[in-house]
Amino acid sequence: MEKPFSQACENNKRPILHVLERAFANTKRVLEVGSGTGQHAVFFAEHLPHLHWHCSDQAVNHAGITARLMASSVDNIEPPVSFTVGLDHFPQTAGAGSFDGVFSANTAHIMQKAEIQSLMSMIAENLPHKGVFCQYGPFTQNGEFSSQSNLDFHQSLLARGYGGYRDIDELKTWAPSLQLQKVHTMPANNLLLEWHKN
Repeated sequence: MEKPFSQACENNKRPILHVLERAFANTKRVLEVGSGTGQHAVFFAEHLPHLHWHCSDQAVNHAGITARLMASSVDNIEPPVSFTVGLDHFPQTAGAGSFDGVFSANTAHIMQKAEIQSLMSMIAENLPHKGVFCQYGPFTQNGEFSSQSNLDFHQSLLARGYGGYRDIDELKTWAPSLQLQKVHTMPANNLLLEWHKN
């Protein structure tokens, strides 16, 4: 099978890795919510060999993710499990303890409001004390868009039936046990939100 490819993943993987190297320094097991093409999974697992990377996504994307994993030589990565927010329970590790890290890229603005609210709640509930959630993508802050291009993209998302940008303060209210440790400014008007479980 031909491996799916995302140019956005290719562009942002190194800036994201720079943050994850510190944020996940003491992390052992990371669940990626929405592994997509599998590019992030392979790259981060390869460059963060101290942790075990677990993929998850809707079943329709599993074949592409698996093809990319099989083409790699990385051994600290697990094949995708089915996880559709609103339908499935939060994934669990197989007898190795709970996930102490969660990563998700470019999912919050695709999901509907109720879905991202549910995901934030599930992550807050399932992360252990001092667990870390790294959430990458475009967001608004204090109700403001960081650029005209972000506002235009938000409006195009709504027109296509997606949920659109979420405000950081809104996310906080959905996961009060998660503390927003740092907002990392990323290329292309994106942010990486680093949450820590209280």
